[in-house]
Amino acid sequence: MQRLSRRRFLEQSMLATAAAVTAATPGSTPAQERTTTSPNERLSVAVLGVRGRGQGHADAFAAREDCAVTYVCDADRKVGEAYAEKFAAKYDSKPVFVDDMRRIFDDPSVDVVSIATPNHWHSLAAIWAMQAGKDVYVEKPVSHNVSEGRRMVQTMQKHGRICQGGTQYRSGGSNRAAAEAIKQGKLGRIKLAQCFTYRLRTPIGPPGEYPVPESVDYNLWAGPAPMQIPLRRRNFHYDWHWIWDYGNGELGNNSVHAVDTMRLLLDLNGLGRGVMSYGGRQFDDAGETPNTQITVHDFGEVTVVQEVRNLKTDRPPRGATILVEGTEGFLVGTLGGNTIFDLDGNLVEKVEGPGDNHFGNFVKAVYSRKVEDLNAPIVEGHLSTALVHVGNVSHVLGRKAAPADIAAQLEAHQGNYEALEAFERIRSHLAEHKVDIASPDQQLELGPWLAIDSDSETFGDNAEANALLTREYRKPFVVPTADEV
Repeated sequence: MQRLSRRRFLEQSMLATAAAVTAATPGSTPAQERTTTSPNERLSVAVLGVRGRGQGHADAFAAREDCAVTYVCDADRKVGEAYAEKFAAKYDSKPVFVDDMRRIFDDPSVDVVSIATPNHWHSLAAIWAMQAGKDVYVEKPVSHNVSEGRRMVQTMQKHGRICQGGTQYRSGGSNRAAAEAIKQGKLGRIKLAQCFTYRLRTPIGPPGEYPVPESVDYNLWAGPAPMQIPLRRRNFHYDWHWIWDYGNGELGNNSVHAVDTMRLLLDLNGLGRGVMSYGGRQFDDAGETPNTQITVHDFGEVTVVQEVRNLKTDRPPRGATILVEGTEGFLVGTLGGNTIFDLDGNLVEKVEGPGDNHFGNFVKAVYSRKVEDLNAPIVEGHLSTALVHVGNVSHVLGRKAAPADIAAQLEAHQGNYEALEAFERIRSHLAEHKVDIASPDQQLELGPWLAIDSDSETFGDNAEANALLTREYRKPFVVPTADEV
């Protein structure tokens, strides 16, 4: 315990220092390269899903002289029509609104499809678009399950399309420079990578029977996922993130950014040798996904830990997302950049480098037709998202467990102080919110340790876990098999 206390103090000190150092120069998105292009040569862009993030997609393409937003699509007619008017007022050009994305895929004039729908639509929309000859930009998480993510990769390869994942931190200059610094050995041999997602959330309301908004075509909105009737959540939009049929919890919503950046930094490939998850939902509401969750991934010499907190926390890592530990030092990644420390926690270097605009990078690759020009080719988005999925599979298969059982499983499969420290950290965090995980009615869900065959992207012969690598799709919204892509 003395070692754990010293380690916690060291980590907290570095996280706080890194947050202060990088706060003065927050991460920014470089201006997009503007190419003088005649109107007849501009890329025709369709944006799917425009209630939230999709509006950012539309702005990014509309700001370019080599692109024109010609379609917007949303299953909520009220949302889509209102945004088409808003876009026209801002850019003096009104895109066509449709509520069925298949109309866009059928239009040969469309060059690019940019996807910001709910998670359960990401892969199928991208696959259909690429099969129709379009290039694709798709938001994170790029898939709802492991299998369909791999189908996206196969579709891109088979049809010769350009497909970029929306993990924009891969284009950040500090992240790319930090990856090179680690490659050069500045941290020595890497032992641990921790990914933090501290995001304050509130309950989404009690489960009940709620109406689907009249402006929503529920069949088109649900697409490949089940149409839950009656609707159990109060807020139709956004709160689907916390319902397993549609979302992937906070791991898929935001931790995927930290995981993808971590994979870039460490040049980490595959899904590792095994995974476990523990956590729970401390809100008494209609949500299903955990709002406190730890996943532990075994990559041989490297342990990867994802930590999610949706309850209030005043401690660092305020803005910190990653802590990498090597035999010669540490690296702390924040939204503002990366900082290197020595083994005693002394600041060594703030890492800086030239960045790239993520949408601009995608457009460059569309014109060059070179997948290698992409900063975030879909295969990287797939692997990062799959690490989220395998953690959630363990959680879904979990059971209530006493703290001693969680600690014993960590020791049995990892046996290192880092994973145990994360457990003690989360236990203290919950205790601050009057959650006693030793109490039977407040115990966390402990998922099983799942061995992974990274080459096949399966859990070996574990049929129960393998069943959660895909889903039953609702016809006609069916993700094709590997032979059908």
